[in-house]
Amino acid sequence: MRVVIAVVLFGSWLLAQEAVKTSSVSPAPEKQAARELTIPAGTKIPISLRNAISTKGNHQGDPVYAQTTFPVVVDDRIVVPAGTYVQGKISSIKPAGRIKGRAEVLMHFTTLIYPSGYSVMLPGSLENAPAVDKAKVKDREGTIQADSNAGKTAETIAQPAATGALIGAVSHGGEGALIGAGVGGAVGTAIAALSHGNEVKLTPGTTFEVVLQREVSIDASRIKAPREPE
Repeated sequence: MRVVIAVVLFGSWLLAQEAVKTSSVSPAPEKQAARELTIPAGTKIPISLRNAISTKGNHQGDPVYAQTTFPVVVDDRIVVPAGTYVQGKISSIKPAGRIKGRAEVLMHFTTLIYPSGYSVMLPGSLENAPAVDKAKVKDREGTIQADSNAGKTAETIAQPAATGALIGAVSHGGEGALIGAGVGGAVGTAIAALSHGNEVKLTPGTTFEVVLQREVSIDASRIKAPREPE
């Protein structure tokens, strides 16, 4: 009888211990859920470039450094403070060609680095680059393409042709004008062939908008807003 009572008491003690463990552990998932925030896909993050990039001087794989210029807010909470560092790389780059072939550069942003040192993966691409001179974002991937140089090239060819025609007409009449125009056009074509089109040049301070390609989960307890300058 004493053995039975002892077994019952021991079993009751074990059940009590399990109840204590369960009650102490159960709030943890709720706390964890409260700390996790999600930045939705499609969120736009304004950034400012920190290093210079040029289609003439940079190469595929070169790093890209930037910083956010304005806080990003989701559900009344700051999820990306202003001043957060953004890191990326050049995915592809093409300098301007002679006569034809526009310069292009494609950058992808890969990492957010918060002021606290906390970092998360950032699947982002450029959506808008209004501050870039003589260039535009040409596709959804975020490729920046230089403006066409066709008008300038035509002018380069036409001007020597017109000058040659005038000189030929003065010296040899109509036939001379034709010869002069041909010679001048050839000179203009040669000059154009030796010149390149517009390059894409991005200086420090150039502003962009980065759009998230998929949602990003962050730990809210590890975000630390930067101090305001005194």
